Amino acid sequence: MRSLRLRPLPAALLLLTVLAEIAAVALSWGLEPAYDTGLYAVYAVALSAAGALVASRQPQNPLGWMFCGFALLNAVASDVAQGWALRAVQEGWAGADAGVLTSTASWLPSGLGWILTFLLFPDGKLRSRRWRPVVLVAGIGALLAVPGWCLSPARDPEFPSGHNPIASGSWVVQVLSDAGLTLFLGALVLAAASVVLRFRGSSGDLRQQMKWFAWAAAFAGVVLPVSGALWSVTPLVQVPAALALTALPVAACVAILRYRLYDIDVVVNRTLVYGVLTALLAGTYAAVVLLAGTAVDRASPAVTAVATLAVAVAFQPLRRRVQRGVDRRFNRASYDGVRQVERFLESLRAGASAPADIQAVLRDVTRDHALEVLFADAEEDQHVDVHGRGRDAAWQTRPRVRISRGGHAPGVVVFDTASPALVRDVVYAAGLALEIARLSIELRRQLSEVQASRVRIIEAGNVERRRLERDLHDGAQQRLVSIGLALRHAQHQLDDRRPDAVRATLEQGVGEIAAAIQELRELARGLPPSQLDEGVGPALREIARRAPLRVEVEVGSERFPHELEAAAYFVGCEGLTNAVKYAGAQRIVLSAQREGDQFVVSVRDDGVGGATPGTGTGLSGLADRVAALGGTLRIDSAAGAGTTVTAELPCGS
Repeated sequence: MRSLRLRPLPAALLLLTVLAEIAAVALSWGLEPAYDTGLYAVYAVALSAAGALVASRQPQNPLGWMFCGFALLNAVASDVAQGWALRAVQEGWAGADAGVLTSTASWLPSGLGWILTFLLFPDGKLRSRRWRPVVLVAGIGALLAVPGWCLSPARDPEFPSGHNPIASGSWVVQVLSDAGLTLFLGALVLAAASVVLRFRGSSGDLRQQMKWFAWAAAFAGVVLPVSGALWSVTPLVQVPAALALTALPVAACVAILRYRLYDIDVVVNRTLVYGVLTALLAGTYAAVVLLAGTAVDRASPAVTAVATLAVAVAFQPLRRRVQRGVDRRFNRASYDGVRQVERFLESLRAGASAPADIQAVLRDVTRDHALEVLFADAEEDQHVDVHGRGRDAAWQTRPRVRISRGGHAPGVVVFDTASPALVRDVVYAAGLALEIARLSIELRRQLSEVQASRVRIIEAGNVERRRLERDLHDGAQQRLVSIGLALRHAQHQLDDRRPDAVRATLEQGVGEIAAAIQELRELARGLPPSQLDEGVGPALREIARRAPLRVEVEVGSERFPHELEAAAYFVGCEGLTNAVKYAGAQRIVLSAQREGDQFVVSVRDDGVGGATPGTGTGLSGLADRVAALGGTLRIDSAAGAGTTVTAELPCGS
């Protein structure tokens, strides 16, 4: 993976640290508690690995190089030296005292490394020039404390012989130790204060980085002093101390390189919630076992079953209460936001608020006025806002949280400046309101489609009526007037006793009548034929008979409501006309059959295909007519594979 590739020098420092820790583990194994050997080896390797990653990604940041250097120093001067001392005593090797002395002196330089880390985190720069004296004080303190610490007779118990070979009882040694440690610890306190001040003054990305490191530093700030106080009392305190030290470089590395990928607020929140919850449930289990054990034998399976049942019943309500308590104390923004969303839901249920107002509520809760709620519109292949207006794809470049409802994601909430954790919390709490808003948009869209369909049907009827009126006025009406005039002329010719002229006039009138009849037939071609009185079968066979090519008709004898038969007739007319005019078909199959509770009408041809429903008004009008009856119109027309127009009309059982 490219993200794990290291530069040569950091990789070499990491390799040296790993080799040194392997040697340290080999020397110490079996001569001290395994957790002591293993945990501090893990700490040194984690510190070096974090430094190698930072130095490889941000070579200008001195923190990465510091981590690598102090990790190698810790591995060699502390772990290898301590292992050598233990093994030298066991095997009779020389240099046991030197190993103890080196290991004893190493903690002060390691501490200096963490003082510098606190001062320089996260970009490797001091907050201001006023913090330079702290670095100087820490360095002077370490220089004074190291010889004072090593020369002190108080180190005698740490040596195998029980005597510090370089101990000195001079007052100078005590002064060096006291002055150096005072300066060193003072610098450590000021460095910790630097972290606090930098955190309080941070915002945006820097605040997210500081949260990670401050969380690990706070953990170490609690654990390390306690461990130091109990170091000589019990060796078990070394375990939390090693874990606290390991958490520091890991948190620092994540904060510097990958703070956007992980939300520390969620980590802290979940740690507190499930830590408290585990303690409470364990207490509940113990209490139930204790109480039930007073009545029956505590070893009885019934006691265990009752305690387990009590814990299972208490888990969910207890988790909610603990979550609210933690949010109220440590995540006030999320707690207040969820409460405000819940109040909006109550208002929504009471009918006092509109579903679309949820966007304004989320904006107010997150204090991000650029926040938008967008829902997926599958039919339009886009996203729409809470008012149903389409949005372009620009939102995809912004941070977002998916709306999850019923196992699917119907939309997203996009934002700019809000906390992602806060947005996730309030979006989860507002799930019902968001679903109602989505359904309202869907309902409005469907109502708009129905209204538009009705408008198109009415307009199509008006257009057809005007066409019939115009054609009757300009065609058949004029011919009938002409026939009337011709007959009147024939009457005058009879009065003049001119039989040849009368015959010619009457023949002309007969021709005009034939032409008028043909025109009326053409006008009536788009209207339901009289054969529908006998059923859809005869009507479809009639239009098939008039077609100029071969048409196969597959129609049953069952009758259907008039409006369904009329719709079937028009589907057949339009499909047949399109096949004849545009498809270049040689064979057409016209079918109208019942299939379950559907009356299915189809026109299938073997033409060129490639028909597009969006062109022309014929198919659009058919779709509206079929939709008005609760049916669906489907057009399958792959290029070169013919066209099939299928209408499915509900007809009951």
